[in-house]
Amino acid sequence: MIAEVQRITGLRLTPRQVAAFEIYERELLDWNEMFNLTAIRDPEGIRTKHFLDSLTCLIEMREFPPNRLIDVGTGAGFPGIPLKIVMPNMQLTLVESVGKKANFCSHIVDMLNLEHVEVISSRAEEVGQSPKHREAYDWAVARAVAALPVLVEYLLPLVHIGGNILAQKGESGPMEAHAADKACRILGGRLKRVTPVVLPGVAEQRFLIVIQKVAATPPKYPRRVGIALKSPL
Repeated sequence: MIAEVQRITGLRLTPRQVAAFEIYERELLDWNEMFNLTAIRDPEGIRTKHFLDSLTCLIEMREFPPNRLIDVGTGAGFPGIPLKIVMPNMQLTLVESVGKKANFCSHIVDMLNLEHVEVISSRAEEVGQSPKHREAYDWAVARAVAALPVLVEYLLPLVHIGGNILAQKGESGPMEAHAADKACRILGGRLKRVTPVVLPGVAEQRFLIVIQKVAATPPKYPRRVGIALKSPL
């Protein structure tokens, strides 16, 4: 994984970072035996489809590294915790509504002695209406959470004007970016870039979709829990 991280992102992992990923991998395998946190259960899959995939976000973040980042629907900590491992000074907020997954994230944060990390077991819509979190972040990221017209309603309220949201998507990425145009306009966003990513040994094309916040999000968004999913903008 070390060589692939450098080839794809330009980042050379330090021995300390490599050790942190080894602990993360071991704990994820152990917890998966009990709690079914992720469908990917083999070490090679974890390294490529979780760790390396998460770190591809650096391709888009190099230009504007985050001081504060929020990861919505983080699951077992992806992409937020891998990004924190390689950007230790970043303030990170992890949002995960499923209790067992949020508990695992808290466990890994403790195991790796990661500072300035908050784990919130809540729904994205609730966090987006919280004064503490609304328009408080440089970057909001999500991976495999919802279709992009829904996802922008979750993420755009969380970043300040000039900040960015990043959605990690599969083959449907470009089509979803087009479908989210109306939602972006309503919520104060503008499509910035769609970047293809190829992971070694993974046939499916991956995309990083970056949307910049150019205007304030109207106060009524995000709507109540479940509304965006039922009635996308």
